[in-house]
Amino acid sequence: MKKKLAILGSTGSIGTQALDVVRSHPEQFGIEVLTAQGNCDLLISQALEFIPNAVVIGSEHCYSKVAEALKNYPIKVFTGENSIAQIVEMDEIDLVLTALVGYAGLKPTLNAINAGKHIALANKETLVIAGNLVMAEARRKNVMILPVDSEHSAIFQCLAGEQPAYVEKIYLTASGGPFFGKTENELAGITKEAALKHPNWKMGDKITIDSASLMNKGLEVIEARWLFNLQPEQIDVIIHPQSVIHSMVQFIDGSMKAQMGLPDMKLPILYALSYPARIASDLPRFSFADYPQMTFKTPDTKLFRSLSLAYDALRLGGNMPCILNAANEIAVKAFLSDRIGFLAIPEVIEHCLKTASFIKNPVYDDYVGSHHETMELANEFINHLKKY
Repeated sequence: MKKKLAILGSTGSIGTQALDVVRSHPEQFGIEVLTAQGNCDLLISQALEFIPNAVVIGSEHCYSKVAEALKNYPIKVFTGENSIAQIVEMDEIDLVLTALVGYAGLKPTLNAINAGKHIALANKETLVIAGNLVMAEARRKNVMILPVDSEHSAIFQCLAGEQPAYVEKIYLTASGGPFFGKTENELAGITKEAALKHPNWKMGDKITIDSASLMNKGLEVIEARWLFNLQPEQIDVIIHPQSVIHSMVQFIDGSMKAQMGLPDMKLPILYALSYPARIASDLPRFSFADYPQMTFKTPDTKLFRSLSLAYDALRLGGNMPCILNAANEIAVKAFLSDRIGFLAIPEVIEHCLKTASFIKNPVYDDYVGSHHETMELANEFINHLKKY
């Protein structure tokens, strides 16, 4: 039987690549639900191709256009963020791919877990914001959280058949982004156009900027802590510009496992969607002849401070990672809209970590409150930076 999928964020980078995977394996997967925030034209096109049971357009002003385009098809049309969070509870869904950006992924993922749906998680912020809560709920409902990020997919694969107690540490690899080796003076004048030119990966704007600042790796460190039940000192980051080794596990006897492959997000997407099986694909194959050298460097956390701030937030615990994430979302948005410079991104984050209310043992409502409080603090600080 086909595995029935709900793809949250089907018009984004991960969502569109997931649909490419489905096109290549129509005998394996069926589309039950598609959701998008505002790209109604692409959502309509996807719906007409895959004829899902339902679609949700987050932006309510787009509802009439989507509903009109699909009125002659057996496709239910809903709108609003609450609908995105509720649609994942449909009985017909086998697996929910959470490919939403940022904080928006938290509520739908929790609802899906509570409904007993297995999760293919491409929204790392869900675990950054509320990792303890999300993983506790997944254990309670006996739900699998299958990582889609290439690094966490690599660790997941390396740990197959291994005892957790045998893990000494893990290494998350990073390409270094487009600015690896740059000086502080060079980074001061970086434009958003330059920051959006990632050397290896095709990704959305937000994650591409996070990669350039190394915040993406910081978020991945926090995500890994919860996915694999590790302590901060067990998670290391290494710069690997070729992006061939996606991550590594070091065991207590000194041996190491690495997962390798070409930098193509369709690989970890396919693995997560098909787990526990492996499905044959016609994706390009890796050739050692094309990579005569593979290099590794230590990240410069003094220049790329976002990574060290992520470690700080993880060590402090409580709602600090939630604060970190909210501050970063606002800072990246401000950079992309030319309100602040590239080096101001960690300034905004550090300010919010120092000033937002700390909650040692947060519950869901605390995370919601922390997110909104931090957004206000971040915007106020950005306005101050612009003024002076």
